[in-house]
Amino acid sequence: MERFYRMCTQAQFQKLLVLFTTSYLELHGKSVAERQAEIEVTPSLASEEELLFFTLFNLKVGLTYDVLGFVSGLDGANAKRNQTSGLTVLAHALQSAQCLPRRKFKDTAEFAQYLQQEETLIFDGLAQRMRRPADDEVQRAHYTGKKSATPSKP
Repeated sequence: MERFYRMCTQAQFQKLLVLFTTSYLELHGKSVAERQAEIEVTPSLASEEELLFFTLFNLKVGLTYDVLGFVSGLDGANAKRNQTSGLTVLAHALQSAQCLPRRKFKDTAEFAQYLQQEETLIFDGLAQRMRRPADDEVQRAHYTGKKSATPSKP
Protein backbone atom coordinates (compact mmCIF):
# COMPACT_ATOMS: atom_id res chain seq x y z
CA MET A 1 0.00 0.00 0.00
CA GLU A 2 2.97 2.29 0.61
CA ARG A 3 3.90 2.22 -3.09
CA PHE A 4 0.37 3.25 -4.06
CA TYR A 5 0.47 6.28 -1.79
CA ARG A 6 3.44 7.65 -3.72
CA MET A 7 1.12 8.25 -6.68
CA CYS A 8 -1.96 9.08 -4.61
CA THR A 9 -1.91 10.60 -1.15
CA GLN A 10 -3.80 8.93 1.64
CA ALA A 11 -6.14 11.93 1.77
CA GLN A 12 -6.91 11.57 -1.94
CA PHE A 13 -7.49 7.85 -1.52
CA GLN A 14 -9.85 8.48 1.41
CA LYS A 15 -11.85 11.04 -0.62
CA LEU A 16 -12.17 8.57 -3.47
CA LEU A 17 -13.08 5.82 -1.01
CA VAL A 18 -16.09 7.84 0.21
CA LEU A 19 -17.35 8.17 -3.38
CA PHE A 20 -16.54 4.54 -4.12
CA THR A 21 -18.37 3.26 -1.01
CA THR A 22 -21.44 5.36 -1.81
CA SER A 23 -21.48 4.04 -5.37
CA TYR A 24 -21.02 0.46 -4.20
CA LEU A 25 -24.07 0.79 -1.95
CA GLU A 26 -26.09 2.42 -4.74
CA LEU A 27 -25.21 -0.36 -7.19
CA HIS A 28 -25.50 -3.35 -4.85
CA GLY A 29 -27.78 -2.21 -2.04
CA LYS A 30 -25.40 -3.69 0.55
CA SER A 31 -21.82 -3.20 1.66
CA VAL A 32 -19.04 -5.58 0.64
CA ALA A 33 -19.04 -7.03 4.16
CA GLU A 34 -22.82 -7.63 4.08
CA ARG A 35 -22.60 -9.32 0.69
CA GLN A 36 -19.61 -11.42 1.79
CA ALA A 37 -21.50 -12.57 4.90
CA GLU A 38 -24.12 -14.16 2.62
CA ILE A 39 -21.67 -16.51 0.91
CA GLU A 40 -20.10 -19.65 2.33
CA VAL A 41 -16.54 -19.11 1.08
CA THR A 42 -13.89 -16.97 2.73
CA PRO A 43 -14.03 -13.53 1.13
CA SER A 44 -11.06 -12.46 -0.95
CA LEU A 45 -11.70 -8.73 -0.54
CA ALA A 46 -13.53 -7.90 2.68
CA SER A 47 -14.24 -4.18 2.30
CA GLU A 48 -14.80 -1.36 -0.15
CA GLU A 49 -11.32 -0.07 0.75
CA GLU A 50 -9.72 -3.38 -0.28
CA LEU A 51 -11.74 -3.50 -3.50
CA LEU A 52 -10.80 0.08 -4.40
CA PHE A 53 -7.12 -0.53 -3.68
CA PHE A 54 -7.19 -3.77 -5.66
CA THR A 55 -8.81 -1.97 -8.62
CA LEU A 56 -6.44 1.00 -8.57
CA PHE A 57 -3.41 -1.24 -8.10
CA ASN A 58 -4.21 -3.20 -11.23
CA LEU A 59 -4.95 -0.05 -13.22
CA LYS A 60 -1.51 1.21 -12.22
CA VAL A 61 0.54 -1.93 -12.90
CA GLY A 62 -1.57 -3.63 -15.60
CA LEU A 63 -1.09 -7.26 -14.64
CA THR A 64 -2.80 -10.20 -16.30
CA TYR A 65 -5.59 -11.68 -14.21
CA ASP A 66 -3.54 -14.76 -13.35
CA VAL A 67 -0.61 -12.65 -12.10
CA LEU A 68 -2.94 -10.19 -10.37
CA GLY A 69 -4.58 -13.13 -8.64
CA PHE A 70 -1.21 -14.55 -7.65
CA VAL A 71 0.01 -11.32 -6.02
CA SER A 72 -3.38 -10.83 -4.37
CA GLY A 73 -3.89 -14.38 -3.14
CA LEU A 74 -6.71 -15.11 -5.59
CA ASP A 75 -7.17 -17.32 -8.60
CA GLY A 76 -7.35 -15.66 -12.03
CA ALA A 77 -11.14 -15.94 -12.28
CA ASN A 78 -11.68 -14.21 -8.93
CA ALA A 79 -9.15 -11.53 -9.86
CA LYS A 80 -11.08 -10.83 -13.07
CA ARG A 81 -14.44 -10.84 -11.26
CA ASN A 82 -13.18 -8.43 -8.59
CA GLN A 83 -11.48 -6.16 -11.12
CA THR A 84 -14.66 -5.99 -13.23
CA SER A 85 -16.72 -5.19 -10.14
CA GLY A 86 -14.24 -2.60 -8.95
CA LEU A 87 -14.09 -0.88 -12.34
CA THR A 88 -17.88 -0.74 -12.53
CA VAL A 89 -18.13 0.86 -9.10
CA LEU A 90 -15.22 3.23 -9.79
CA ALA A 91 -16.75 4.41 -13.07
CA HIS A 92 -20.09 4.98 -11.30
CA ALA A 93 -18.34 6.92 -8.51
CA LEU A 94 -16.39 9.13 -10.92
CA GLN A 95 -19.47 9.70 -13.08
CA SER A 96 -21.50 10.67 -10.00
CA ALA A 97 -18.79 13.16 -9.03
CA GLN A 98 -18.78 14.49 -12.61
CA CYS A 99 -15.10 13.59 -12.97
CA LEU A 100 -15.40 11.66 -16.23
CA PRO A 101 -15.45 13.24 -19.66
CA ARG A 102 -18.49 12.77 -21.82
CA ARG A 103 -17.91 9.86 -24.21
CA LYS A 104 -20.95 9.74 -26.47
CA PHE A 105 -22.28 12.38 -28.84
CA LYS A 106 -25.10 12.18 -31.35
CA ASP A 107 -23.09 13.92 -34.08
CA THR A 108 -19.93 15.95 -34.77
CA ALA A 109 -21.74 19.24 -34.17
CA GLU A 110 -22.60 18.18 -30.62
CA PHE A 111 -18.99 17.06 -30.11
CA ALA A 112 -17.68 20.41 -31.41
CA GLN A 113 -20.04 22.31 -29.10
CA TYR A 114 -18.89 20.23 -26.11
CA LEU A 115 -15.25 21.13 -26.84
CA GLN A 116 -15.70 24.77 -27.85
CA GLN A 117 -14.28 26.12 -24.56
CA GLU A 118 -11.13 23.99 -24.78
CA GLU A 119 -7.98 25.76 -25.95
CA THR A 120 -5.90 22.65 -26.62
CA LEU A 121 -6.90 19.15 -27.69
CA ILE A 122 -4.53 16.20 -27.71
CA PHE A 123 -5.42 13.15 -29.80
CA ASP A 124 -3.57 9.88 -29.47
CA GLY A 125 -3.75 8.58 -33.00
CA LEU A 126 -0.45 6.73 -33.15
CA ALA A 127 -1.78 3.17 -33.23
CA GLN A 128 -4.28 2.99 -36.06
CA ARG A 129 -5.77 -0.14 -37.58
CA MET A 130 -4.61 -0.96 -41.07
CA ARG A 131 -5.08 -3.80 -43.49
CA ARG A 132 -2.15 -6.20 -43.23
CA PRO A 133 0.02 -5.85 -46.34
CA ALA A 134 0.60 -9.05 -48.34
CA ASP A 135 4.19 -8.10 -49.20
CA ASP A 136 6.66 -9.22 -46.49
CA GLU A 137 8.87 -6.12 -46.78
CA VAL A 138 5.90 -3.76 -46.49
CA GLN A 139 4.68 -5.71 -43.43
CA ARG A 140 8.07 -5.22 -41.75
CA ALA A 141 7.97 -1.49 -42.39
CA HIS A 142 4.69 -1.23 -40.44
CA TYR A 143 5.45 -3.78 -37.69
CA THR A 144 5.89 -2.26 -34.22
CA GLY A 145 6.78 -5.45 -32.36
CA LYS A 146 4.27 -4.68 -29.57
CA LYS A 147 1.81 -7.46 -30.30
CA SER A 148 4.13 -10.45 -30.08
CA ALA A 149 6.43 -11.90 -27.46
CA THR A 150 8.72 -13.23 -30.21
CA PRO A 151 11.17 -10.89 -31.91
CA SER A 152 10.84 -10.12 -35.60
CA LYS A 153 13.38 -11.39 -38.10
CA PRO A 154 16.33 -9.04 -38.67
